[in-house]
Amino acid sequence: MHVKNLHWIVVEDDNKTSVAVERILYRSGISYVYLHTTTEKGMPSRGWAHRNLAIKYAIDNYKPGRKAVLYFADDDNTYDIRLFDKYIRRVKNIGFWAVGLSGSAKVEAPKVNGSGTIVAWDVVFAPKRDFAIDMAGFAVNMKLMHKTKPSFNKQCQKEYKVGPETCFLKQFGLKKEKLEPFGWDDKPKEILVWHTQTVKTKKTGGADHGYVFET
Repeated sequence: MHVKNLHWIVVEDDNKTSVAVERILYRSGISYVYLHTTTEKGMPSRGWAHRNLAIKYAIDNYKPGRKAVLYFADDDNTYDIRLFDKYIRRVKNIGFWAVGLSGSAKVEAPKVNGSGTIVAWDVVFAPKRDFAIDMAGFAVNMKLMHKTKPSFNKQCQKEYKVGPETCFLKQFGLKKEKLEPFGWDDKPKEILVWHTQTVKTKKTGGADHGYVFET
């Protein structure tokens, strides 16, 4: 195992768990819990119910005062191992960072001013969103999760066309000064999480915003 003190909450999209997946999880040697649920009636079938179940499990099992951070991992992402210790483990409230090949963009990232405050979002899709960030581009400290108890709820469904991230993150009520950008002032500026698929990538647009990006 490459990452210390990692607990994996895996949620199966079914009425039951899979024996084959359970075997893989067991062989991995990673601490995990394997849950299952299906999409609730009237909710989008894009993992909202599954994330809600994972959130409930994390909050129910969190011990106040314990150092822990929640990050949403997807099966179509590739992670540089440095993401976990360099970014995620250091998040005190909500941390944000660049994501490569998100949607039609080369790079999506928080736009940060000279004092280290997020002032906007360098993205192609719906840049005026309060939190124009991909699900892979942020993590939340568990003390904040435990206090706020956020979810992907019916209110988020109203904002579905622009994604659930903004609705979810607005529930914490944090001012921009409390948001934590990572990697924006590194030299070189590297991307530690990418959307990757085993199909030919569509043409990407937008700028690289100073991050290392090669085609």
